Amino acid sequence: MASSSVQAPFVNPVVPFSGTIQGGLQDGLQITVNGTALHACGTRFAVNFQTGFSDNDIAFHFNPRFEESGYVVCNTKEKGRWGQEERKMHMPFQMGIPFEIRFLVQSSGFQVMVNGNFFTNYTHRMPFHRVDNISVTGAVGLTHISFQNTRAVPVQPAISGMQFSQPARFAPKPKGRKPKPPSYWQATAAPITQTVIHTVQSTPGQMFPNPVIPPTAYPSPSYPIPFFTSIPGGLYPSKGITISGTILPYAQRFHINLRSGNDIAFHMNPRFNESAVVRNTQINNCWGPEERGLTRNMPFVQGQGFLVWIKCEGHCLKVAVDGQHLFDYYHRLTNLPAINSLEVGGDVQLTLVQT
Repeated sequence: MASSSVQAPFVNPVVPFSGTIQGGLQDGLQITVNGTALHACGTRFAVNFQTGFSDNDIAFHFNPRFEESGYVVCNTKEKGRWGQEERKMHMPFQMGIPFEIRFLVQSSGFQVMVNGNFFTNYTHRMPFHRVDNISVTGAVGLTHISFQNTRAVPVQPAISGMQFSQPARFAPKPKGRKPKPPSYWQATAAPITQTVIHTVQSTPGQMFPNPVIPPTAYPSPSYPIPFFTSIPGGLYPSKGITISGTILPYAQRFHINLRSGNDIAFHMNPRFNESAVVRNTQINNCWGPEERGLTRNMPFVQGQGFLVWIKCEGHCLKVAVDGQHLFDYYHRLTNLPAINSLEVGGDVQLTLVQT
């Protein structure tokens, strides 16, 4: 299923949180909430889809409760009055364990997935197009809230016909090879966040758009490292990739590679022992000159989470970490559609990948 971005994600929002859904809810809009239920802050949390910043009109109240044997309450509030509760006597969340909730808006109701598994359908009780706000309250910490339009199909150039039905895989390089060129960064603070790699499509003038749900998704928080997958259609101007995850506590370095066959078009390598984010390109097994300059301080921190956006422009890749621009990398390989696979390796944990 192809999809396109709707708006930029909310990164590490503080709870209680309330944020605008640009354009309101629409059929096919998917909102993904990533976070962790917290031990010391109570026994329940809630995600509300509501009208404005007031809680008088809540179209969908999703309320996990760690009480009794654990259950989830779903409900609607209109003009300040709650309707009849729907209780799901099953608790898919665990205190202290990261989770992912996907809310897919459909014409008939909300479809809810938790950690990649179907959880429930909630039939609309009020017109969903009135909803223009999402709020989160209670015993929970958030890493990000992202938005995807599952109905949209990204426009791809005619020459980008190279797509993979299966993730592209490359044999891991031997550990004894020559020293790696600079390429990775440190992670930014965020509680054990789920790694997200979204294909992104933006509107003109939008520097870092929102994540998008690509055809291949790995809902499990367990990913093999090194990890390889395809970029359907390759790169083209306005296409982007979003990656979020967690840096291991004693990490030395990790890397993100955008590959074209055996060449590495873009190598990003946060190095903690050097406090540097090294960028480079490898063509015919030869590395070019390194780039290390940053527009701000090192954004990555050992043991903490991060969210990286890579947006492709005609002349360069624009890279932001946790919503703030970090650097531009001018293309050294200009056949953008041929840059059609992604590799992540090193001292990092990935928990969700979308391409």
